[in-house]
Amino acid sequence: MAKILVTGGGGFIGSHLVDKLIEIGHKVVVIDNLSTGKKENLNPKAKFYKIDICSPKISEIFKKEKIQFVFHLASQINVKKSVENPILDAKINILGSLNIIKIGKEFKIKKIIFSSSGGAVYGEAKKIPTPENYFERPISPYGISKLAIENYLKFYRDFFGLNFISLRLSNVYGPRQNSKGEGGVIAIFTDKLLKENQPEIFGDGNQTRDFIYIDDAVSAFVKALQYDGKELIFNIGTQTEISINNLYQKLLKIIGVKIKPQYNLARPGDLKRSCLDISKAKRELKWKPNYNLEEGLIKTVSWFKKRNL
Repeated sequence: MAKILVTGGGGFIGSHLVDKLIEIGHKVVVIDNLSTGKKENLNPKAKFYKIDICSPKISEIFKKEKIQFVFHLASQINVKKSVENPILDAKINILGSLNIIKIGKEFKIKKIIFSSSGGAVYGEAKKIPTPENYFERPISPYGISKLAIENYLKFYRDFFGLNFISLRLSNVYGPRQNSKGEGGVIAIFTDKLLKENQPEIFGDGNQTRDFIYIDDAVSAFVKALQYDGKELIFNIGTQTEISINNLYQKLLKIIGVKIKPQYNLARPGDLKRSCLDISKAKRELKWKPNYNLEEGLIKTVSWFKKRNL
């Protein structure tokens, strides 16, 4: 049993991770400023601090709680916002992350596990599925910030011995995902279709993504906590590519409606293709996804139906 800090533990992925860590017997501390995270997502068995990741007062939490491991998930996740306001994106994602890393080093934590982004870090990759050793060329400030943090983590490891693992996630979806933001296309489509509203598709809909169900993403974080090998960076996805148009058709069929989408201009910073090679995670972390897209979509739609009742 370990004492674990989860930043962004009131968010979509973070709250599911907190639930799992508590379920398997760890003591969990959550920090979240609730700018996008929600109080109702918080596990009552976790110790919660409402605080921004940029705050120097976080060191007091590390000292008081005797943190051993950190899962760093708190971030600005909106690609469109990062394009519109790169300074805000850098302030939260780079300076906020550096604050967590620096304090973690000072209190000699055992490991920090960072939530990175597979699609955003690689940019418009020529090799699909894309492996971890592919040259990173992010096309948005969001992707640039995620890659920068990985490089800072390498610096802290080489100079100060701070262990880390970075998980480059593909597009995570499932219950609790915010359907009101710009991200989370499955949540947005599902919510609108259940209310018989017309969803928007940006671009021609032929852009592809690799969608991973939340339970599979969480299981990868747990494997990363247990991992004591030499590898540092892992792709976490399904290695399966699907277009937004095909995804939309699958959701129409599951929900049982016939609504044509509205096509709008593609957004700056959005990728045309994204799909991750997960062979390294399978080999090293002994991890693999358990849900196919249909199974995950059915579970997600079911959750949104109950929420809308």
